[in-house]
Amino acid sequence: MAQLPLDVEGDDCLPEYRYLFSPDLLRDKVAFITGGGSGIGFRIAEIFMRHGCHTVIASRSLSRVTMAAQKLTAATSQRCLPLSLDVRDSPAVTAAVRQALQEFRKIDILINCAAGNFLCPASALSSNAFRTVMDIDTLGTFTVSRVVYEQFFRDHGGAIVNITAILGARGQALQVHAGSAKAAVDAMTRHLAVEWGPQNVRVNSLAPGPISGTEGIRRLGGSQVNTKALSCPLQRLGTKTEVAHGALFLVSPLASYVTGTVLLVDGGSWLTFPNDFQLLTKFASSSKL
Repeated sequence: MAQLPLDVEGDDCLPEYRYLFSPDLLRDKVAFITGGGSGIGFRIAEIFMRHGCHTVIASRSLSRVTMAAQKLTAATSQRCLPLSLDVRDSPAVTAAVRQALQEFRKIDILINCAAGNFLCPASALSSNAFRTVMDIDTLGTFTVSRVVYEQFFRDHGGAIVNITAILGARGQALQVHAGSAKAAVDAMTRHLAVEWGPQNVRVNSLAPGPISGTEGIRRLGGSQVNTKALSCPLQRLGTKTEVAHGALFLVSPLASYVTGTVLLVDGGSWLTFPNDFQLLTKFASSSKL
């Protein structure tokens, strides 16, 4: 069996990195990454930068992305611009994209990774709570994609990867809001791929399953979810580095004829992962947006 790529639990850069792709795969490209200050978004930024890419990482917390940018630049020697951004605020998105273009003169890649989630039974879920997740995940993804398209991709082409979830491909207890939002984004991926393909814009989704070292796993009880992960075909949790490698493939020339698809990076979990109502309900009370 091939050696698994190294990962670390927290929002820190990898102590070492073994290249599976050419180190120059994204040389001098620029990636705009929402939700890039932590979790999967942080690791995507790091892996892209280790392959020669400059990045813009955006999050509602400026202190978080500023600290993340310092770590990423120190580890990779590539440029990283931190921006404070709420993806639900269209004027703020426009301003952030303009700032990125002023800094780098171009955007080659867009990663929509900003998301909101919590555990809640559908019967107890308020309309406002449902709307909040839809606004961040679905409307936010559309707004950022549209603005980047209008300001750069329409005339220059580009690659978009929407980070969704296997929740959109199956039924999951206590996750009707997040599953609905991610399923809508996967549908959006297909529509935008059709509309923007003639402008040489590729649009794909990447749907992670249960991934170690993420806020989602911590909220679900960590070790207990790890035990449940043994029920998936690969019998383990995935890593943030493995998700980042999937994103790296989708934005690279290796995927030059790939658009409008959903890449599941989940070890087959969507086929077999159990709906453990007792476990999920236990952690629902401590989970919040």
